[in-house]
Amino acid sequence: MEDNLKLEWGRKITGKLLEAWPKDENGELIEPVFLTHCMSFDMRDEMIVNLLNAYDIPCVRQYPADGDFGRLIIGMSGQGVDIYVPKTMYEDAVNLTEGSAEYEEL
Repeated sequence: MEDNLKLEWGRKITGKLLEAWPKDENGELIEPVFLTHCMSFDMRDEMIVNLLNAYDIPCVRQYPADGDFGRLIIGMSGQGVDIYVPKTMYEDAVNLTEGSAEYEEL
């Protein structure tokens, strides 16, 4: 990721995600950081999101290129999905998601 790239919210978030997303001492939302990119055809993105949610780590999915359109038409993004988590929860999220890699190697 480029050093001069500043991650910002692209649109207003509402509901449970807004309530779950941590805030700093000024009440501002903690910035999201990139966790991983994965393809949607093997449901890995859904498994990671559900794992993070089980441990109360909120996450945002972003579909690069034409991913939103593909997800709308065929139910999944052909370009994959980028998953972002709060900066303050990044280490926990990495530890959780890397732990599942052991089983993929078997």
